[in-house]
Order: sequence, then C-alpha cells, then structure tokens
Amino acid sequence: MVTFASVYSTILIGNKLLMQTTVFQGEHLIWGNLGHAAVVLSFITSILSAVAFYFAEKNPLEKQWLRLGKFSFLLHSVSVLSIIGILFNIIHSHYFEYHYAWQHSSLDLPVYYMISCFWEGQEGSFLLWIFWQMVIGNILIRTAKNWTSPVMFVLMLSQIALTSMLLGIKIGFFQLGSTPFELLRVSDAMKDAPIFKMSDYLSKIKDGNGLNPLLQNYWMVIHPPTLFFGFATTVVPFAFAIAALWRKDFSGWIKPALPWALISIMVLGSGIIMGAFWAYESLSFGGYWAWDPVENASLIPWIVLIAGMHLMIIFNATGNALQAAFGFIIGTFILVLYATFLTRSGILGNSSVHAFTDLGMSGQLLLFVFLFIWLPLLLTTSNRKYFFINLFVFFLFVFGVIFSEKININKWFLIAMGFYGIASLVFTLVKKIPSSKKDDEIYTREFWMFIGALILGISSFQILLTTSIPVLNKLFDLKLAPPTDPISHYNKWQMPFAILVASLTAVAHVLKFKKNTIDTLKKIGIHAGIALVVSLILMFAFKLTDNWIFVGIVFASSYAIIANASLLAPAFKGKFKVVGSSVAHIGFGVLLLGVLVSSANKKVISINESGFVLNPEFDDKNNMENIFMKRNVPVKMREYLVTYIGDSQQWVNTYYKVNYKKINAETGAFEYEFNLFPNAQVNPKMGFVANPDTKHYLSHDVFTYVSSVPAEKKETKYVNHKKQALAIGDTIYCDRAFVVLKDVSTNYQPNEKSNALPDELMLRAELEIHSLDKTYTVSPLYIIKGNTYSVVDAVNDELGLKFSFTEIDSNKKVLIETSEKDNSADFIIMKAIIFPWINLVWAGTIIMLVGFFLSILKRMDFN
Repeated sequence: MVTFASVYSTILIGNKLLMQTTVFQGEHLIWGNLGHAAVVLSFITSILSAVAFYFAEKNPLEKQWLRLGKFSFLLHSVSVLSIIGILFNIIHSHYFEYHYAWQHSSLDLPVYYMISCFWEGQEGSFLLWIFWQMVIGNILIRTAKNWTSPVMFVLMLSQIALTSMLLGIKIGFFQLGSTPFELLRVSDAMKDAPIFKMSDYLSKIKDGNGLNPLLQNYWMVIHPPTLFFGFATTVVPFAFAIAALWRKDFSGWIKPALPWALISIMVLGSGIIMGAFWAYESLSFGGYWAWDPVENASLIPWIVLIAGMHLMIIFNATGNALQAAFGFIIGTFILVLYATFLTRSGILGNSSVHAFTDLGMSGQLLLFVFLFIWLPLLLTTSNRKYFFINLFVFFLFVFGVIFSEKININKWFLIAMGFYGIASLVFTLVKKIPSSKKDDEIYTREFWMFIGALILGISSFQILLTTSIPVLNKLFDLKLAPPTDPISHYNKWQMPFAILVASLTAVAHVLKFKKNTIDTLKKIGIHAGIALVVSLILMFAFKLTDNWIFVGIVFASSYAIIANASLLAPAFKGKFKVVGSSVAHIGFGVLLLGVLVSSANKKVISINESGFVLNPEFDDKNNMENIFMKRNVPVKMREYLVTYIGDSQQWVNTYYKVNYKKINAETGAFEYEFNLFPNAQVNPKMGFVANPDTKHYLSHDVFTYVSSVPAEKKETKYVNHKKQALAIGDTIYCDRAFVVLKDVSTNYQPNEKSNALPDELMLRAELEIHSLDKTYTVSPLYIIKGNTYSVVDAVNDELGLKFSFTEIDSNKKVLIETSEKDNSADFIIMKAIIFPWINLVWAGTIIMLVGFFLSILKRMDFN
C-alpha cells in the first residue's frame, strides 16, 4: 500500500522518485519531510526578503516593504534554526536511513564528535555558513540604521545562493543543490544496492560509515564554526560597498563598514590559526602550515581584507584611496566565493588532501561567484540600454554554464563572457568612484600604508595564481604542474613580502597622516638602529646568520615590534582602545619571528643510523627520519633516551606510550623525564592514520608520532623461563633488572582456641624489582584449596617481566619462575621533531587578535 508519507517523502527528499511502491520498515520519514520543508521555506523566505528589501530601498517612503523584509527574514531565521535542529536530531538519533547520517556518523561517536559530523559534509558546512549569515542579518537589522535596506538586500542574495545549495532538486538534468535529508536508498551512490530491495533493509544496517579519523579532534569541533563565521562576516563590508555604489554615496559606507571589516579579520584570522593548531596537534606532516590549496583558500581573502581595511582607514583619515578600498573590499567577498568553488567543485581533488569532492554542483558554485561579480554592474548601470546588455550577458553566461555539457557550447565563449564580467566590474569601480583628492606625500602614514596594502595585494595574487593552477589547466588546456615542494615554493615568494610588510608597519605607524616633522623621521631612524642591534643578537642566538632572507626577517620583525611598542604609552593611562593597531602590529612581528625560528631551526631527532629500510613504503627521506623501536629497549636520540613502553586501546585508537629521559650532556645523568602518547588507528577507509602527541615547553616542543606498526598484533608470548629457589633476601638477575624476595605472607592467622587451617590457604611472595631508574613491587600468589593448588602470576608491563610462585620446596624455600615478554613483533616506527620557540607563533597570533579586538572597540565609537 502506498502511504501519503512515503509518496510525499520521495517527492520532497531529493526529487529522486515519483512514487514509492514499497513500504519500508523502521524509517523515520517525518524528520526528512520536515527538514526538506524547512529548506524550501528558508529558500522562499530568503527570496521574499530580498525582494522586499530591494523595493524598500527603491521606495523608502513605502514602509510596508521594509516591514515585509524584516518579517520574511524572521521566518527565514526560524526555518534555518529548524533545519539545524532536525539534521542534528537525525545524526544524534542514528537514523541511518538518511544518507548524511550514515555517511558521516556511527554509533560509537561521542556527542561532541557528532557535532563535527554535522559539518563534515558539504551540505552541513553550507548550513553552518547560512546560520552565521542569519545571525549577522539579525544584528544588521538592529544596527545598520539607514543602510538596512540595501545591505540586507545584498546579504539576502547571498542567503538565496547558499540555501539553494541545500535544495537537492533536479530540474531536467541540472541539479540544484544537494539535500542533507536524502534517503540512503534513493541516493545516486547507493540506490542500486540489492539491500534496498528488502522492506526491512534497516535491520541489516548495523552502523554508519563513521567520521573521518582526522576530524576526531576537539579543534575540529570549534575550528570550522569559527572559520565559517569568518567567511560569513566578509559579506557585510561587501554589502556596504555595493550599497554605496547603488546609492552613489561613495564615502558614507566607510565608517559603518570598518568595524565589520575588523571583526571579519579577527574572526577569520582566529579560524585560520585554529586550523593551523589543529594541523600541528593532529596531523603527522610535522608542522602547522603546509601551503595546501585549502589552507590558501582561506588565507587569500584574509590578506586582501587586511589590505582593504587599511585602505578604508586611509580614506577615513585623508579622503584618499577610495577606489582601491572599494576594489579590495569587493574583491575579498568574491575571493571567498572563489575559494568555495575551488574547495567544493572537486577541481582540487589531485592537489589537496582535504578538499571536498564534487557533488555535481560545480556549475552552481561558479554561478554563485559570477552573480556577485555582475551584481555591482546591474545595480549601478543607470543607462537602460547598458543595463539590459549586462543583464543579457549575465543570463547568457548562466545559460552557458548550465547547458555547456549538454549542447556543446564552446568553452572559449563562456571564458570570454566571464572575463567580460570581471573587466566590466573593474571598469565600473574606476569610472563610478571618484578618484583621490590629491597625491599622497611620501613622508606620510597614508602613503606607506597604501604601499603596504599594494604589497599585500601582490602577495595574495601570487598565492592565488599558484593555487589556481588546476583551474588554469582546465580553462586553457594547459599542463602546468603544481609545485612539487609547495613549502619551498611559497616561502621563496612570501618571505620577501613579509620583510617589506613588517618593515612598513614599523615606518608607517610612527608617521602621522598628512604632515610630519623632522622629529618623526628621527624616531624612525632610532627605532631602526635599536632593531639592528636587537636583530644582530637574535640572529646569533637563534643561529640564523647563514641566509640573507632569514636576516631580513629577523630585522623586520624586530623593527615592527620595537617601533610599535614605542606607541603603547596611552595604554598605561588606561586608553587601551587607542593602541589596538600597535598591539596587532607587535603580534604580527612576534608571529613572523616565531614562524622563522620554529621552521628554520626545527630538527628531526629520530635519525635512522641502522642503514636498513624500515618500511618499504617509505621514501628515502622518511626512511632516514624515522627510527625503529622495540618495546622496552631504550634508544638514544640526540639529548634524549627514548623507550617505547607499550600500548593501550581507547575507543578506536591505540595509544603508544613513549618515555623520554633528558640526558645532561656533561654528567650523563637524567635531568627529567616525561611520557608522550601518540595514537593511531587502522581505518577501513584511510588505512593507518596517526595522530601526534607533543610535550610543550616554554622554549621548545617535542613533537612525536608513530609512522608504522606491525601489520597485525600477535598474542603475547613469554620466553626465557627460569625457576629459582629463594629464601627471603635472595636475588634473581634478569636482563634489565634484578629482583629481591622481600617477604612471604599468608592469610593463615592461628589463635589459641583453634589450630584449624582455613578452607583456602593463600601465600603471597613480595618481590621488589630494581631497574636502572625505578623500583617496582609485584606479588605472585600460591593458593592451596583442599588437595589442589593454583597460582596467580604477577606481571610488570613496563619491563615485560612475569613472575610465577610455583611451589615451596623441602628446604622451605619458595620456587619463583621468571619469564620475559617476547618483544620481537612488538615495535613501533616513530618520528620525533624538536620545534624551538614555537610558542612565539601562538603568542604572536593571540597578541595580533587582541589588537584587532581593541581596534574594533575603537572603531565602533564612530558608529
């Protein structure tokens, strides 16, 4: 019998089937129906709200449009919250009939990792972005004042584009979005599986696919929400800039948009540094930044936004750099959208280890990018003829993208239209926006801030160009290869840029706007002299004298710290908001110095000196930088004596206990010791996945991870069995310790009234084990019950020793059997790295973010 629920669900959920002829047992269809209905409602209300805010701007006297826009947005907010609640309920309740829950979760996941499941997939991460824009919209409605209508119109256009990504509806051959509420049995990847011919298929699905092991980390619970909040905030300065173009109020948008630009810089920067810390704490490539395309995709708009923010400050103070400020702020949001296309279209599949796969939405993502390239053109074109030409070209581009694969549209035609949109946007910004009032004088803050912004723009362009190699190959039929060593490639370009930017923060911030005196120039010279002395000391202290780029970075970072520290005097008078920019620049200098020292001076201490190949899958570098460690066999690694103690199982992870003892170079004595617990799991999808563990000190970190383990764990065996008769005080000698029999005790307590023995007589041998650095106590048992006896062995896992109390001989001595664990198949292959002064990296980022926060407080006073 065909139920209403089953038909309704198949129409709504993914638009996969027209009718359902089988009633499947145990499915919770109501949640999928409600979820998809909420998605549709959020899409419709975003359109209605955008239309209402558009007409509220065009007809400001007709207040009903503004009220309709706000009411529609309220409904939109409720529907977004409903989608989130329904999807989390599906994941938390383990409704594996839904593809998203099955694909990204499993029964054994703790609740906090179920939160990570929520945004592991593309649909969930889009929903996270939608949520943050909804939150921002609610703030803007209350704070944007007379800018509410045009700014909310732009934000709602972004919501329309994002919510369309969740619809999961096919219109002919074109797929509009991908729904998180799709049933497993109708998904493209699974619908033909034989299991779905059974009405009780759910009884056969015992568990979900599980969460990617690399995401099973607490940083991945907080990093994605922060990063997507940062992406969402970039729409606000963009919306103010578009509203200013629309209204032809080219200067009024700067003050209300500037606090939002700073918020976006702070939040997006926090998300980026959280990702770096996650990589350092959880990934085994041995660092915090690898110049991966996905990392670059978030870094590029952040750098451009920082440049745009400085240009906004220049205009706010002098009336100059307005065109550049518009260009960089508009470019920031477009680059966020382009980054979305890069990471979600599948185009980076061969060049990035953590890009999303293509869900058939690459065309839709491309349209998302170009919608906001054409938007300024359409809003600012007053000539009806040119308006309709631009509108026609845009729809022609849309048509071409949608139908390119079906009717063989020439790709060069699409490329030409795409470049037409970009060129027209640039032309519009140059033509519409008034140019600067006058040229900046060279001895002014605004001149050097402008130069710094241009350098940041060039820096981001270099990163963008290299990251976009897969796109360029596809567009122009090229065969360019991404750099084989991306870290060296990007560092070669970015280090000189970093020297220039850090030096400019020292010069520009000391200068004043518009006019400066000879005293100001003297200060700059004094700061440079002090920085030269400090940098010479640091270069020799950190051993960075053999590379002129390193010398330049040490000087530039020292210069930035010293010059900006000289401007902190107002903070001592309680005026903290005034020094925000100085604090941020000091943080940048500390960060830059930390990146240099921790990267240039990091040293691998696990050097393979055996001459043997440790693992046939290792390349030469990995074979040289890993070490073979048998259990309980100490190995000398530079200034440490390192011992693999053993392993333990927690959830799906195996934790390997590794003991480090610091050796005094002069005396050879142990100064201190610590244990690290790197873990790994053998994942069915990803094979051997290792997570490092790190010992943090003020001046350095000891970073350790397991690279390889035995293919399979064998049953524990004990060898070298020896029996010895011992009296109290006698000694047994083993390979790694000696053992003393301290006492033999019993549970038999005779008394005057009765000499009867207990039903069970237990004898306990108390043994004291002395290793090189520790003393242990174990107690094997000998139990007599009636005419039988039994023994209870005592095991010391750290030394791999087992003791058995086997009998008492005629001389009243106890017989103790010793045996040692066979460790021939109990080993790990391990890599260990020392990162010196890496805390400067984390301290620099925190100081920089504090500076941004103080600057936000200052700029909000203008609003």
